Amino acid sequence: MSSLIEQAAQRLDELRRAGVDIDPGQPTRSRDGATDSPPTPEAMVVALGGRIQSPPHTARKPQEIVAVPRESPAADASIRSRHVDINFGWLKSRGFVTPESTSSQIADEFRIIKRPIIRNAGHGGLRVKNGNLVMVTSALPSEGKTFTSLNLALSLATEIDSTVLLVDGDVAHPSIPELLGAPHGPGLLDLLTRDDLDFQDALVKTNIDKLSLLPAGSRHRRSTELLASEQMASLLREIASRYPDRIIIFDSPPLLATTEARVLAGNMGQILMVVAADSTSQHAVNQALATIEACEVVMMVLNKATRTDVGTYYGYYAGDEPG
Repeated sequence: MSSLIEQAAQRLDELRRAGVDIDPGQPTRSRDGATDSPPTPEAMVVALGGRIQSPPHTARKPQEIVAVPRESPAADASIRSRHVDINFGWLKSRGFVTPESTSSQIADEFRIIKRPIIRNAGHGGLRVKNGNLVMVTSALPSEGKTFTSLNLALSLATEIDSTVLLVDGDVAHPSIPELLGAPHGPGLLDLLTRDDLDFQDALVKTNIDKLSLLPAGSRHRRSTELLASEQMASLLREIASRYPDRIIIFDSPPLLATTEARVLAGNMGQILMVVAADSTSQHAVNQALATIEACEVVMMVLNKATRTDVGTYYGYYAGDEPG
């Protein structure tokens, strides 16, 4: 307050020196006879405030309201495209394992198939090298290797101690996205050709908590060389070690129809070879097995058999299970 009074007094002195007659009770009069209102202390303060400017760095600007843009519909669609709701009713009608068909014959058969795979992957038994990398293949096309790959993945996803990643490794003829209604999008081959793509960006989540998908990705004329590259080996090491409880299932091409399957086989810890009953010759099976140069565990599954006793045996107990 004292500083305001001092400034007001200084202003009065300036007005007197300028020839203005100061009378607290009368209007102020200048040399030319013009009159003004009495210089009240309040008026002095306002006048001084107009003369004193704040330093540039302390000047206050009007508050700016910044509008935060919402994500565009295209961005929302892009995010949603990396998730798929599997139609269990559709799969069940075509003979696949589903969460609602745990007591079916197909579910019981794949319980038997998956048990040694889980043991070899290190869950409850001796772990083999790269045991959680499992390739499902066949000697020839149309033997049911994709049917087996998807059923195996769905069955593994019901395990308490395991999660599963299903990789569409049939890069020439990918079929997993079509079966599940998932986007083809970026996938395996894109991870090998694009530096700007992160592994998580290529994954497709599903409405099964423990099941994720990795599509084949964009087609490439040098797909065999890409799968045989050191970059591919590095990618396999990454996805195999990222989660210790994850089992990675590769739906690969037939061994005798393409070279991609033979290349993939060299990096796998387990191979599940599907043989069509009453269709594939023993010679073709032997030839296919001969193409596998290095893999510690090779198992075989007989598909399209007209009769099996597995469902009868397990069905005796399945009838007592709820749901």
